[in-house]
Amino acid sequence: MEDTIAVISTALGTSAISIVRVTGPDSIPIVNKIFKGDNLIKSPTHTIHYGHIIDNDLIIDEVLVMLMKAPKTYTKEDVVEINCHGGVTTTKTILELLYRNGCRPAEPGEFTKRAFLNGRIDLLEAEGVMDLINAKTEEMRKMAISNVSGNVSNLIRNLRQKISEVLANIEVNIDYPEYDDIDVIETKQIIPLMDYMKVEMEKILKESENGQLLKEGITTSIIGKPNVGKSSLLNALLEEDKAIVTSIAGTTRDIVEGKINLDGIILNIIDTAGIRNTDDVVEKIGVEKSLAMMNKSDLVLMVLNNNEKISDEELDIIKSLKNKKHILIINKIDLNRKISITDLKDHNLIEMSIKDKKGLFELKEKISEIFNLGEIATGDFTYLSNAREISLLKESYNSLLDVIKGINERVPIDMIEIDLKNIWNMLGKITGDTYEEELIDQLFSQFCLGK
Repeated sequence: MEDTIAVISTALGTSAISIVRVTGPDSIPIVNKIFKGDNLIKSPTHTIHYGHIIDNDLIIDEVLVMLMKAPKTYTKEDVVEINCHGGVTTTKTILELLYRNGCRPAEPGEFTKRAFLNGRIDLLEAEGVMDLINAKTEEMRKMAISNVSGNVSNLIRNLRQKISEVLANIEVNIDYPEYDDIDVIETKQIIPLMDYMKVEMEKILKESENGQLLKEGITTSIIGKPNVGKSSLLNALLEEDKAIVTSIAGTTRDIVEGKINLDGIILNIIDTAGIRNTDDVVEKIGVEKSLAMMNKSDLVLMVLNNNEKISDEELDIIKSLKNKKHILIINKIDLNRKISITDLKDHNLIEMSIKDKKGLFELKEKISEIFNLGEIATGDFTYLSNAREISLLKESYNSLLDVIKGINERVPIDMIEIDLKNIWNMLGKITGDTYEEELIDQLFSQFCLGK
């Protein structure tokens, strides 16, 4: 981080203003070279200066320059932001001028990476920044800002601190067994702490399921036989004609997708090809995709025809949904009933006339009920929110169970110490207190330029 980087932080295109950001040890002298106005080197920190960006005697643009000196900046390095007029040519000319005077192009996420490496934020807060930028709902924004504010980090650091206290006592008892006044670590002293940590980890993991729902949404597949109303249901939920609807069976041959916001949670809805035995090669591929998507989905909406008896094929699918979150939709209730729902009483059932929009509200309410969306929307949003964080916590939790088992089986205390250090390190990887260089490079490469 000895070099100085520059990048355009705003979207490149026609706009009122653009912002070019510079950070690094030489950021102030470099910008001062091309700025005609106040002497930035002698100016106080956190001030804004009016002037012009110049290339020798040629005026490039009229600008406002924001000056922020280390350490009270986003990166804890000197930061200069040039607010220029929007437009591709002007913005790029200023950026190229900075490159010619000693800056290098910033990599994706490099500003936030420097903030992390310089100790201004931890890894959870950094990932919260990315989530904040990508937030598609108000609930996603609230969760992201909770991470940025360090609320989730405090939960993890509390667990690490508890382990540190135990490790310190174990170390002392191992290194200085001859001192009578040192507390002897006995299993009865460790077990209450392990039980406390077990409960805390279980709570965080449970609540982090909500975090994943907020961030990733609910993958929802619509399945059923051809011509039962699957595409009509997709269109009704999206409130647009996205899928082709005809009376010809097998119209949908591939996956059609759309998104809706339900109580602040994104439903990623997928209309699949009708499931039936067919000799049509293309339709057969579509059916195989439908079955695969059904298995991967968080929620399955299976549409049945009120005007037809349930087929053996449909019953087999319903049985396979036993351990998945699902709703059976009896469509076409405006027609004479031929379906028997006696065998379906143990399932979530919604009766609908999709073409008349009847039952649509009840369907949304049932989805909200199954996933407790109302409770999530009013929660405190202190969640782990991505697979990396949750995977590490699950690994820590499983190691903690091994520790508890080892204590109960009277495993030597020095062996317990090794397992506890492993948990301490894994929790540190969540916050970035311990990390691998390759992981950090890969994580920040997912950020947008300028952040």
